[in-house]
Amino acid sequence: MTRPSEAVDFLIVGAGAAGGVVAKELSTAGFRTVVLEQGPYLHEKDFGHDEIHYAYRQGLTNDTRTQPVMYRPNASEPSRPWKAVGYGRQVGGGSVHFAANYWRFHESDFKERSLFGAVPGSAFDDWPISYSDLEPYYAKAERELGISGLAGANPFEGPRSGPYPLPPMPVKSSGVLFDRGAKKLGLHSFPAPVAILSQPYNGRSGCTHCSFCSWFGCEMRAKSSTLATVIPVAEKTGRCEVRSGCYARKIQVDSRGRVTGVVYFDARKREVFQRAKAVVVCANGVESPRLLLMSKSNAFPHGLANSSGMVGKCLMWDNSLGVQGLFEHPLNDYKSIKSTRVIHDYYRADPKRGFYGGGGIDARFGSYPAGFALNGLPRDAPRWGSEYKKLLAEFFNRTMMAAGHCTSLPVESNNVTLDPKVRDAWGLPAVRITFTYHPDDIKTTRWLFDRQVELLEAAGAKRIWGSPEGGLGTSFHLMGTCRMGNEPKRSVVNAVSRAHDVPNLFIVDGSNFVTSARQQPTATIQALAYRASDHMIQAARRGELSR
Repeated sequence: MTRPSEAVDFLIVGAGAAGGVVAKELSTAGFRTVVLEQGPYLHEKDFGHDEIHYAYRQGLTNDTRTQPVMYRPNASEPSRPWKAVGYGRQVGGGSVHFAANYWRFHESDFKERSLFGAVPGSAFDDWPISYSDLEPYYAKAERELGISGLAGANPFEGPRSGPYPLPPMPVKSSGVLFDRGAKKLGLHSFPAPVAILSQPYNGRSGCTHCSFCSWFGCEMRAKSSTLATVIPVAEKTGRCEVRSGCYARKIQVDSRGRVTGVVYFDARKREVFQRAKAVVVCANGVESPRLLLMSKSNAFPHGLANSSGMVGKCLMWDNSLGVQGLFEHPLNDYKSIKSTRVIHDYYRADPKRGFYGGGGIDARFGSYPAGFALNGLPRDAPRWGSEYKKLLAEFFNRTMMAAGHCTSLPVESNNVTLDPKVRDAWGLPAVRITFTYHPDDIKTTRWLFDRQVELLEAAGAKRIWGSPEGGLGTSFHLMGTCRMGNEPKRSVVNAVSRAHDVPNLFIVDGSNFVTSARQQPTATIQALAYRASDHMIQAARRGELSR
C-alpha cells in the first residue's frame, strides 16, 4: 500500500466507467496510481436479484439519505429534495448496474453545430475532436472490455477499423416483432451492441440470460463492467491501489496553481491527504463539477479549473420515453438482456422538422414484476382488486416497449452548483441541480413518441399506451458539465481532457461531452478515457506533470 505522504504518479477520483479504464491504462504503462472510490468494493457474491432493493431502495446508486440532492427547475425557484440524478456508487460505478447498451456516437454527432446551425437559447457547439479521432479508442474499448454486436449492421454508423469481438446476443421476442415492424415501415433494425458477453471471453463466462441486468450487478461477470474487466488488470500490475469508502473533499493546489493531491474522508470519516504528481477526476457528470467547485483556493476563488465559469454548466439530461405494446401471444420478454434490436433511422437531426433533435429507438421489456405492477399497465387500468390481478397476469408477459432515446441540448442555465444550506453526511455542501428542458427537446420527444407508436402498430400490437408528456425523471446519463473545447473561455478541458487552467489536472467522464448525441453515453465515455490516458502517459513521460 502507498502511504499518503508518498506522491503517487496519478491519483484517480472515481472507479467507474472512465476511472477504471484510466487506472488500467496508467498502471500497465508503469505508473503508480491510487484510485479513490466513495462506494464499497463489491464482488459477484454480493449481488442479488431483489428488485425492491436495487431498483427502489438505491441498492447500487447514490443514497439521498446520506448524499441529498436538491433540485429546482430554474434559478428563481427554491430548491427541494429530490433524487434528480442517479449514479453508481461502488467500484465499477454505473458500469456495474447499467442496462449495457453500447452505442457509438455517429460521425455527425461531433459536428452538429456546423451541420445544423445555431439553436437559440442553447450552447450548442461542435466538439473539438472528430469521430475519426475517437474511432481507434472505440475499437480498443470494444476489444478490451468485451462488446457483443454485428459490425456493419447499422447502416448509419461511422466507419469501423474492425468487427466487434463477440457476436450479437440472441434476438428476443421483442426483437423479432421490432424487426417485423421496422421492415414494414422501411426502417433498418439491427442487433443491439451491448457490453454483455454473448459467449465466453478472456476468462469470463457468457451471459446466462437471467434477465437481471439493468439496476443489478452480474454474478456471472458476463456484464463488461470495469469491475469485471480492467480494474482487475490494473490491480494485478501491483502499481494500482483501489481505496473504497473514500469520499473526496478537496483537490489541493500549490502556490503555482498546480494540483498536489486530494483531501478525502476514509471509511471511518478520518481526513486524509494523498499526495500526487497529477490528479484525474472521473467522478461522473455531477460529482466531478461538485468536487471542482468545492476545491476553491486563492488561486481559484470560483472553483478549481473554473476561470471560464463553465464548471457545472450545460448539464444534459437522460431524455427518453417508453411506449408499451400488448401482443396476442406470450413474449416472455423479461427473460435475457434488456434489448436486442435498435433502429437509428430517426437519429440524425433534420432542419425540415422545424426543431433540432433526433433519437434512437430500441425494443425491450419495460419493467421487472414490481415495477410493472406499479407503473406498467395503461393509465385507465384498475390499480387494485381482481380485475387488476387479471390484467397483470395477462399483460406482463405479452408486453414489450419501444424505448426512445432523445437529444438533450446544452443550456448554460441547466447546471450543477453547491447548495448554500443543505449538507451531506460528511458536512459538505449538497449538490444542487437546476434543469428545465429546452423547447426543442420537448418537441423531439413528442415527435419520436409518434414514431414509437408507428413501430408498435406495424409490429402488430393489439393495444398501445404511453404519453409524449413524459415529464422529468431521474437522470442517469450525466453529461456536459466540464465540457471540452479549444477555447479556454468557453470550456473546462481541452481536446484530450486536460484542464485548461491546471496542467497536471485531467477530468475524464461524461462531463466532457459537448452534445448528448442520442443518449447511451458509456461507449463514448470509455473511448474518451482510453484516448485521454494515452495523452497522460505521453505528458508524464515528457516530465510535464511533475515540474
